[in-house]
Amino acid sequence: MTHAHLPSHAHDASSGRPHAHDASHSHSHGPSRGADDQAELLDLDAEVLAEHIAGLISWLPVRTPPRAIVDLGCGTGAGTFALLDRFPEARVTAVDSSAAHLQRLREKACARGVEERVRTVQADLDLADWPDLGTPDLVWASASLHHMRHPDRALRQVHGLLAPGGLFAVVELAGFPRFLPEDAPEDRPGLEERCHTASERFHTEHVPHRGADWGPMLTDAGFALDGQRTIAVNIEASRDATVGAYALGGLRRIRQGVADLLPPEDLAALDRLLDTDGPHSILRREDLGVRTERTVWAARREG
Repeated sequence: MTHAHLPSHAHDASSGRPHAHDASHSHSHGPSRGADDQAELLDLDAEVLAEHIAGLISWLPVRTPPRAIVDLGCGTGAGTFALLDRFPEARVTAVDSSAAHLQRLREKACARGVEERVRTVQADLDLADWPDLGTPDLVWASASLHHMRHPDRALRQVHGLLAPGGLFAVVELAGFPRFLPEDAPEDRPGLEERCHTASERFHTEHVPHRGADWGPMLTDAGFALDGQRTIAVNIEASRDATVGAYALGGLRRIRQGVADLLPPEDLAALDRLLDTDGPHSILRREDLGVRTERTVWAARREG
């Protein structure tokens, strides 16, 4: 899963499995690097956007500090560790169907000295029967619900497991982050935006719940809405190597979904950006930023 906060086409957050179109295009790694690249991209996303994740969690309208939290689609732990930092008395059950991601999360928990506060559960949340996740005070689902085949059923299941008065936080990104200035690259200005346009066409067919308004769906599942907030992410042009690696990994992911939809000139320009050894590598640029939005819906189980 993720939760991580990947571009929505980069990772099947509800099941932890990459989509068929998730194979990385890379000049520097072979196909076997796909799973590792995915985990690394999740980690980069968490590092680059840590401040924004923490801001969303601080905003949550919790009535009392939660003691039991479930992170649905935890990926490698971006939400898990931000929640542990914000609520020092809480324990988190981190759920994902990727054994590799859960192992990476456990290793991070040990390195941070919080392994006693983390329980990992491997599960496919698209199945009708979920494992026992306890009775949490807070359920966090970041960039995971839109990948589910039956999100309405998942919402009802969350409603059933939450403690009375408990809170469900649904976080979604407004599409894939932008990294390049509009006039870049110099040989194909506007390339990134054309990639996004092609990606939107792809996802209209393959990920129909992406971009959904989760408010009415939460209400239909029995929740009472307790707030909604959108945070704009706008990290200015930076030479930060982490931002460069994040841009490289993210654009590698998006390439597979749009390769057949771009004109040859755009695909060639994109490949020049992704060639880490070439003179036009995105890693050589000094004008990269991160621009996106993320929205959180806070919904309560009354009673």
